[in-house]
Amino acid sequence: MRLTILGCYSATPRTLNNTTSQVLEINNHMFLIDCGEGTQVQLRKHKIKFNRIKHIFISHLHGDHFFGLVGLISTFRLLTREADLHIYGPKGIKEAITLQLKLSDSWTNYKLYFHELTSKKSELIFEDDKVEVHTIPLDHRIYTNGYLFKEKEGERKLNIDAAKEANINVAYYRKLKQGFDVENEDGVLIDNKTVTFPANAPKSYAFCSDTKYKEAIVPIIKNCDVLYHESTFLDKHAHYAEKTKHTTAKQAATIAKMASAKTLLLGHYSTRYDDLSVFKNEAKTVFKNVKLSEDGKVFNF
Repeated sequence: MRLTILGCYSATPRTLNNTTSQVLEINNHMFLIDCGEGTQVQLRKHKIKFNRIKHIFISHLHGDHFFGLVGLISTFRLLTREADLHIYGPKGIKEAITLQLKLSDSWTNYKLYFHELTSKKSELIFEDDKVEVHTIPLDHRIYTNGYLFKEKEGERKLNIDAAKEANINVAYYRKLKQGFDVENEDGVLIDNKTVTFPANAPKSYAFCSDTKYKEAIVPIIKNCDVLYHESTFLDKHAHYAEKTKHTTAKQAATIAKMASAKTLLLGHYSTRYDDLSVFKNEAKTVFKNVKLSEDGKVFNF
């Protein structure tokens, strides 16, 4: 599981700071999460192939989370994209994007699918044989969702030496990886677990965008490998967090602890703070394994 932070600051882009956008690579998928202004420039800067992005997840319709989307869609068109593009986001995102495409006469030459969200309960919105994605209902000034990305359990790993020792025909190796017991060349039924290793443990990534402190999300993200949680303010400015429906670093750490997350990744910092280390220091008073998002930083989990 690989995560590239394209932008992790709140409100407005600045010379050296970009607003929220991330690329999550998980089980051969490349998902774009949020698309603030300048996202396509960051994608180019970090040499991320546009044509690998087939699903985009938008948390809410504040500009610092989706104003880069129509530009990216338009660029895909200019690059003669052919692959379908699926966009998941709040109801209204289709109207916001298609109106701009209409007025600029920039209709795409590829199929564009909008999956508009309205539910205030967690729901499964994407699933294939490798990954599933669930919404995480958040509490912000407008309708907002986070997203939980979960790998499905993969195939078992074949112990070649053990399989040969058990005199199993190679034609049955595929079934062994799928978890079946098989008969060997002598007609003896071989226990799968004696000739295979367990599959890699499935990974999960929870993206919690703009929200006030909300303990109700804990059951949804329980035991996630990585929790990205907004931390716009420090605890000394908790009154601003309450007023604007954002979260402090300490509150984000509390959610991580309650959810038994393995790693907490902070982001969406207010630019009022010059030193990001203060966010990490504050969060570590509650939860030990804390990492800081930084524009351009890549995490391998």
